[in-house]
Amino acid sequence: MNAMIIFAILLVLMLTGMPISISLGLTVLSFLFMFTQVPLESVALKLFTGIEKFEIMAIPFFILAGNFLTHGGVARRMIKFATDVVGHWYGGLGLAGVMACALFAAVSGSSPATVVAIGSILMPAMVKAGFPNRFGAGVITTSGALGILIPPSIVMVMYSVATNTSVGALFMAGVIPGILLAMTLGGVTWYRAKKFDYPRMPKASFTQRVKSFRESAWGLFLIVVVMGGIYSGMFTPTEAAAMSAVYAFFVAVFVYKDLTMKDVPRVLLNSANMSAMLLYIITNAVLFSFIMTNENIPQALADWMLGHGLGVIAFLLAVNIILLLAGNFMEPSSIVLIFAPILFPVAIKLGIDPVHFGILMVVNMEVGMCHPPVGLNLYVASGITKMGITELTVAVWPWLLSMLVFLVVVTYVPIMSLWLPRTLGMM
Repeated sequence: MNAMIIFAILLVLMLTGMPISISLGLTVLSFLFMFTQVPLESVALKLFTGIEKFEIMAIPFFILAGNFLTHGGVARRMIKFATDVVGHWYGGLGLAGVMACALFAAVSGSSPATVVAIGSILMPAMVKAGFPNRFGAGVITTSGALGILIPPSIVMVMYSVATNTSVGALFMAGVIPGILLAMTLGGVTWYRAKKFDYPRMPKASFTQRVKSFRESAWGLFLIVVVMGGIYSGMFTPTEAAAMSAVYAFFVAVFVYKDLTMKDVPRVLLNSANMSAMLLYIITNAVLFSFIMTNENIPQALADWMLGHGLGVIAFLLAVNIILLLAGNFMEPSSIVLIFAPILFPVAIKLGIDPVHFGILMVVNMEVGMCHPPVGLNLYVASGITKMGITELTVAVWPWLLSMLVFLVVVTYVPIMSLWLPRTLGMM
C-alpha cells in the first residue's frame, strides 16, 4: 500500500512537468510528513551520509574531461582517423561515425557529449558526400549511446553509488559488450549502405592512416590512462577520473592548442553546471531510496516475487520491460538511481551477479536514450540535424531494433559482461 502511495505521488508530480529531481525530493517530503513518523533528523543525516561517497567525486571529473575533449578538437582528429581506416567500405562515413563514437565514448563517458562532438562534425560531411540525412541521423543518434556503455561511464558510477558495486569491475565489464554493440551498429550501417548503394570514400594510403593515427594518438592515449591505471592498480576509478581531467586539459590547451587559457573558465563553468545538476538528482534519489528501504518495499517485492515462483529468466524479462518503459519518461541517471535500489535486492536473492545486472541496466539506458518521447540523444541529434523528433524516430528504427536484439543477448548471456573482469581478477 505504501509503495502505491509513494509512486502515485511521484507520478502526479512528474505529470505536472516538474523536473525529476524536484519530484523525487517532494515525494519523499510529502510521504514523510503525511504517512510516517520518521524523525526529520534521521532524514538530514541520511542526506549527508548518502552522498558522502568517494566514488561520486568521479562524476564531475569525467564531465570536465569530456568537456575539454569536446571543445578541444579531439573529436575532429578521431573522425579523420576512423575515416582513413574504414571510409572505403560501403557507407564508409557512417562506419567512421560508429568507430569515432566508440573511440570518443571511451574518453568522454557521456552519451550526449559523444553525439554533439561527433555529430556536429560528421553530419555536414555525410550530407555533402551524398548520404541521406536520415541515414546519418540514425548512425549518430544510436552510436552516440555507446558513451554510457564503453568505459569510463558516468551512468556506471551512478549504479555503483546506488548499489555499492565495484566501479572498476563495472568499467571492465562494459568493454566487451561495448565493442560488440559497436560492431552490431556498424553491421547495420554497412548492410543498409550496401543495400541502397550509398557512397564510398577513396581508400586511404598506409601513410595517411599512420599520420591520422599520430594526430589522434594524444586523445586515444586517454583510454590507456584511465583503463590501464585502474587495471594496474595505479589509480582507483575516482583517481583515474581526476587524472583524465588533468590530461584532457593538457592535451586540449598545450598539445592541440584548440583551447586557449581564456576558454578554460567557460569549460569549467559548463562542467560545474552539469555536475551540480547530477549531484542534485543523486541527493534526492538517495532520500527516495531511504524512504523505500525504511518502508521495507524492496524486501517485500523480493519476497513476493520469490513466493510466486518467479525465476531468473522471468525476472530479467520483467526488469527489461520496466526499464524500457521508464526510458519513455526519464533520463538514465534518474532511472538508475530510482530503480537500482528497488530491483537490486531481488536480483541478489535470485543469484544474479551485481556487475552483470549493472551492465544490463546500462544497455537498457542506451536503448532508452534513442527512442521517444524523452530519448536524450534524439533531442541532441535533432538540434544538430534540424530534423523533427518523429522523423528522427523513423530514421533510427533499424539501429534501434538491433540494439533491442543485443539487449536480449546481454540479458541472458552473462559471460559476455563477466568474462573480462573475472579474467583480470577484479571480481
